[in-house]
Amino acid sequence: MKRSKTMEFGVGLFMLAGIVALVFLGLRVSGLTFSTPTETFRLEANFANIGGLKPRARVTMAGVTVGRVESIDLDTQWYDARVVMRLDADLEGELSRDTTAAILTSGLLGEQYIGLSVGGDPEVLENGDTIRDTQSALVLEELIQQFISNMVSE
Repeated sequence: MKRSKTMEFGVGLFMLAGIVALVFLGLRVSGLTFSTPTETFRLEANFANIGGLKPRARVTMAGVTVGRVESIDLDTQWYDARVVMRLDADLEGELSRDTTAAILTSGLLGEQYIGLSVGGDPEVLENGDTIRDTQSALVLEELIQQFISNMVSE
């Protein structure tokens, strides 16, 4: 009888560890964390097409995650997508005015994220500024359509 209860306790403990591991894995994959947010500053960028970019997507520089996409709205003045990014406070006053923002894809059909490339302008971006030089997402369907239309015209 005692051996049976010890076995049940061990199985229960193993199941609990498995559930905790699955929750942890799910949080890591989704980009959610329990850590408190560090100090950040806000930048905006307008894109003609954001493809499948979503809020909480990564913002990277040289492959290193330096922030997250906070929100995506439609700019009703220009009818572009306005993307608001939250970047690490360490970068405030470090990014030049001619910094470019491009929507990139990890892998062939993977998640989309924003990649920043710093320029050489001595003036810097401050909290709330807008990145002017942007590159929209490459949409696979549009590329296929262009390829087919070029094949038909030839």
